[in-house]
Amino acid sequence: MKNIKRILAGVMAISLTAALTGCGGDDSGSGSGNAETTEETTTTTAKTVSVNTEELKEDEATVLDDVMTQLQDVEMENKTVKWLAHYDINPSSTGASKSVGLEMFEKKYGGSVEWVPTTWNTRFDDLSTHVLGGDGIDIFPGDDTANFPKGIVSGMFQPVDDYIDLNSAIWQNVSNAMELLNFGGKHYELITSVTAETVVLYDKSTIEAQGFDDPWDLYEAGEWNWDTFKTMLLDFVDEDSSQYGLDGYWNEKALLMSAGVPFVSTDASGSLVCNVNDPTVEKAMNFQYELNVNGLKFPKEQFQWNEQPQMLGEGSELFYIVGPYCVQANPDTWSICVEPENLGVVPVPSPAGSDPYQAAKLNGYALCKGAANPQGAALLAECMILGGMDERAVAISDRKAKDDYQWSDEIIDKMKQIDKLTTDYPVIDLATGCSTDIAMLTTDGGDQTGLRAAFSGIDWATNREAIADTLIMLVDEVDQNVKAKQAE
Repeated sequence: MKNIKRILAGVMAISLTAALTGCGGDDSGSGSGNAETTEETTTTTAKTVSVNTEELKEDEATVLDDVMTQLQDVEMENKTVKWLAHYDINPSSTGASKSVGLEMFEKKYGGSVEWVPTTWNTRFDDLSTHVLGGDGIDIFPGDDTANFPKGIVSGMFQPVDDYIDLNSAIWQNVSNAMELLNFGGKHYELITSVTAETVVLYDKSTIEAQGFDDPWDLYEAGEWNWDTFKTMLLDFVDEDSSQYGLDGYWNEKALLMSAGVPFVSTDASGSLVCNVNDPTVEKAMNFQYELNVNGLKFPKEQFQWNEQPQMLGEGSELFYIVGPYCVQANPDTWSICVEPENLGVVPVPSPAGSDPYQAAKLNGYALCKGAANPQGAALLAECMILGGMDERAVAISDRKAKDDYQWSDEIIDKMKQIDKLTTDYPVIDLATGCSTDIAMLTTDGGDQTGLRAAFSGIDWATNREAIADTLIMLVDEVDQNVKAKQAE
């Protein structure tokens, strides 16, 4: 309770209770693939700032009142928003803090969020039960790539356009990302923030010992790209000396997204498009194939097919691509075993001469079909957006990051810049959200097809020939199903 007097404190991005491997060099791996795929993991994926409501300082209450002047002056008829999820966004009974967005929603509109619990494994079954049962569930976690367009075809979600003003100052903050979930001219998520799905972590002392330019300095100079990334890996990797290159479970997707074109996306009209024959996809997959041929990816096969992030801090591994959650925790739990003062973080590099596209995490809420309080859901989302974009709230978030993560001002500023970059150049892949068949051909089919084939030694021409015709047909079928559902 030593911080009981500190009322406003922020969580910069993800609050996570997933267990991470310690620094003992356990070759079982950290298990830090997608941290949201286990039922035991509890996440709050929106960029938020926390408020201890038991004792609000007078000056901080005044700040909050001033921030809220940017919100709409409306009266909510229904004060309750029903939230179906595997985690609660309300403060827990143990005294956990409350987000600034939720605090503003309660204070400005007298609103409250009623948590309807589910589990990670049963969330979609429970969603269907509630929606078909007419229970008036309002919102569902919008940060799941499996939501869309499946949720449109199945009738689980509805457009949000009738309840928000995309031209308003608040919604302009996430306007680029909103278009990623534009199907047939209708938007399907109340996006509250955009954060980087992946970053490149490194140990600055290793970079210095090798005589390399710091990747962040290269980034600021406009020289951090696939070429400089590959050159550093080539100069470092020497398996005979136990020096390994690029580790991580998320490498393939991060590098594909960094080129700017996913396997499945929407076009300007909101129609689904299969990009399997796009030259940019070919370029990205060929780049990964080259990394593999040159022995620059970490040889998981030598370590029971597990990543070994602790090698980063041991100086025997150069780069680790992972979700930011990896270092959004107490440094004692970091799987990378890097001292906080040596932590290096940089965006995933893009091709030289390309816009700096980044794999994006779209934080927010999907609006459920038959929602009892869509107005309240939209107002809650606006409060959450404001809590993460107002400079005064962000300053509070910075202070919390220093306390919780032992981050320096330098790292805090870099994470802000990476998230801003992602907000400006967001890329998501709709393949997983189309159908299981499409996912199996692109992102989830194992090492021999789609996303992971290049790092398994399969060239893109061979890979593409095996999947292209079927994939194009399947994506077109889903597109027709979406349009038919919207026409009902």
